[in-house]
Amino acid sequence: MTKSELIETISRKANLTKKKAEELVNTIFDGFFMSMVKGDRIEIRGFGSWFVKSYKSYVGRNPKTGADVFVPEKKLPFFKVGKELKKRIDS
Repeated sequence: MTKSELIETISRKANLTKKKAEELVNTIFDGFFMSMVKGDRIEIRGFGSWFVKSYKSYVGRNPKTGADVFVPEKKLPFFKVGKELKKRIDS
């Protein structure tokens, strides 16, 4: 499902205009984004959770040249599926 399909579905089911449904979706996504930037965990029971993993910097190796390459520290978002969602997909 794409963002535009989500907006369309919310618009129909909640009897909202597309503009209002888009504002709703953007507000939710902005909230998720800001929480993850702060390092908070987002959890929706039965669906799953999003969290940010931090990786320390290290010295890697360029496989083509063999030269050492410095890789700076970074943070990446991850999603862990909830039990109920797993169960629904499996059945």
